[in-house]
Order: sequence, then C-alpha cells, then structure tokens
Amino acid sequence: MRKLSYLFMALACMFLAVPVFAQGGEAASAVNWVAITAGFSMAIASAICGLAQAKATAAAAEGLARNPAARPGIQLALILGLALIESLALYTLVIIFAKVK
Repeated sequence: MRKLSYLFMALACMFLAVPVFAQGGEAASAVNWVAITAGFSMAIASAICGLAQAKATAAAAEGLARNPAARPGIQLALILGLALIESLALYTLVIIFAKVK
C-alpha cells in the first residue's frame, strides 16, 4: 500500500510540473545543461570513490587482522589502490573545470 502512495505522489509531481515547461523559448534556452550534468557527474564520481575507498580499507583491515605479518605488502597495495581510486574524482573535477565556463 505504501508503494502505491509513492507512485501516486510521483505521478502528481510529474503532472504538476508540466506548466513549468510551457514557458517562452528564451527562458528554456538559458539552461546550462553542461553545468547541471557536471554537478551530477561529480556527485556520482565522489559517491563511487567513497564506496570504493571504504571497501578497500575494510579489506585491508581484514587482511591485517588475519595475517599481521603481511603488513608491508597489504599497506603498499592499499596506498596504491587508494591513490588510483582517488584519481577518478580528480580526473572528473579536471574535466568539469575544462568544460564548464
């Protein structure tokens, strides 16, 4: 029953938003879609980086708990992996600065 009410709320929001799109041509062309999609892409990249870093850190902590003698190898792999994961967000940020004016 709760899912059905969410469906009706979503449909009501969609039908109430229709008059917004009935504006003149000059207002519709003023939207900077590059900036909007850049914000979404940075949010998605940051979320994926956060999840990947959490998983990598948890796996490294579990590996150290199972075998403390393997600390140097695990630490090197963790730092290298975290640097590569963080580069995704940095590359996304550089692309956004290059494209958005």
